[in-house]
Amino acid sequence: MINAASSVDQAPISKFALTLIDLMDRVEYRRVIAEDQMDPVYRLRYEAYRREESVPENARHVVHDEFDDLPNVYCYGIYIDDRLVSSVRFHLLTDKLRHSLSYSIFSDVLDPLLDEGKVILDPGRFTTDYEASLSFPALPFLTLRIATMAVQHFSADYVLNAVRPEHGAFYRRVFRSYVMSEARHYHGLAFPIVLYACQIAVMYDDLLERYPFFRSTETEREALFGPNPQPVPLVRPSVRQANRVHLKLV
Repeated sequence: MINAASSVDQAPISKFALTLIDLMDRVEYRRVIAEDQMDPVYRLRYEAYRREESVPENARHVVHDEFDDLPNVYCYGIYIDDRLVSSVRFHLLTDKLRHSLSYSIFSDVLDPLLDEGKVILDPGRFTTDYEASLSFPALPFLTLRIATMAVQHFSADYVLNAVRPEHGAFYRRVFRSYVMSEARHYHGLAFPIVLYACQIAVMYDDLLERYPFFRSTETEREALFGPNPQPVPLVRPSVRQANRVHLKLV
């Protein structure tokens, strides 16, 4: 367990953060292999989007698009007690690799940053199991922890959030994101999306202080984002170990 009282030079840890750190003892992350087009993550996407009728029905009951097969893609399933509860995908954008869903919609906004040599993380396809979302209200934090770790692993300068307008408040509050473009439509979605961005280097330390469950070890990050993942790796979060220098463990 973690004490809510930490060292004298650090603010107390919130009850929300402590609860989430405890929950993460039951969590595993698994990287999806692109060649497996029937991975459960793609079925989870289909179920989530079909609940809102935002994608058409298909006989395979999967949502797998052309962006899942790009060389700069990273896709993950999040498991609690061996049950798939959510998923997220991100693309790593550089001046040499300009391929992602957000880039296909907002290339005019992103090209100036990429021309400057900025490294941009573009998370997307954030979907959840409906029952799990009711049982675990903090599921967005567990899921987006992957993108937060990737920022450190890849030394990203910006993180994008291409989201529905009504979801923007969450990213403004948690990641200090700001609007980069007006709402636009993508041909595969039935709703408009707005492009938000977080200049991550400016607020990363503050983010970790407010949400210590985003911390991780280099070992965990290498297991998740390294160049040679195992066929079906299951990676347990390293949040307790990563926080040892910041929090008192008992």
